Amino acid sequence: MKALVTGGAGFIGSTLVDRLLGRGDEVVAYDNFSTGNRQFLADALPNPRFALIEGDVLDGGALAAAMRGADIVFHLAANADVRFGTEHPQKDLDQNTIATFRVLEAMREAGVKRIAYSSTGSIYGDAIVFPTPEDAPFPVQTSLYGASKLAGEALISAYCEGFGFSAWIFRFVSILGERYTHGHVFDFYKSLAADPTHLHVLGNGKQRKSYLYVQDCVDAIFTAIERAEGKTVILNLGANEYCEVNDSIGWITGALGVIPRLTYAGGDRGWIGDSPFIFLDCSRVRRLGWAPKLSIREGILRTLAYLRANPWLLESRK
Repeated sequence: MKALVTGGAGFIGSTLVDRLLGRGDEVVAYDNFSTGNRQFLADALPNPRFALIEGDVLDGGALAAAMRGADIVFHLAANADVRFGTEHPQKDLDQNTIATFRVLEAMREAGVKRIAYSSTGSIYGDAIVFPTPEDAPFPVQTSLYGASKLAGEALISAYCEGFGFSAWIFRFVSILGERYTHGHVFDFYKSLAADPTHLHVLGNGKQRKSYLYVQDCVDAIFTAIERAEGKTVILNLGANEYCEVNDSIGWITGALGVIPRLTYAGGDRGWIGDSPFIFLDCSRVRRLGWAPKLSIREGILRTLAYLRANPWLLESRK
């Protein structure tokens, strides 16, 4: 199989690249390096079955040229900056929705018919059903990120209907693991590395979240593509558990051997658009034979160990 991975130098994208190469596939990584990192592709670059193309997903012509001959597109490139979405709303529109349109049009031009798309559990907004299934009623969208990703889903499903594409749409919880460069574990560790005596927490620390280890995420993607049939397959990806932010703080500080003074911003959410409770029903993907190997606690501690072993990552995100 030949695959093109948009966002191939990113956290999940580069992990997927390595796994595809490990299976013997031919891989093209397409990335503009706005957030991706060349060091994440260090193992892939010498591989004769790998090609790296530096380009923007908004450049449809370059994208179509890069994907010629591909059997499938893994579209992972996105602006994942949920927290600051209200400060630059067009960024979500351009990098998530319009970029997805460019990918779909490039696929039409290049004759590629299969796409795997990284969506998000944020599309459920403030969900009213827990655990939240794929066919849950949709409330009002609460984040520009979630809204832009949902628009991307709609475009993909319309292209499947109109142009005979096949799609696998994955609604992720927050992903953890090696090469992780943003999120609460990164933020807490960076803060504690600078001052182990104090940690400021957005919200009240009681927000309940589910997480998934990155290798388990990739396992689920492969399982779905191999076993789930349909014109547009939509799957939640997450663990069958959740934790409070305070639980995660306890695991992180315990591993670091520090007892910081905790202060809280207050309120039941950390920022505008933050969901105070995210817990997805993943029974649909589990019926395909997949289950995560790591617990949330194990994923958090493995992420922390990676950050501690790679201090350059803290310097790369000032």
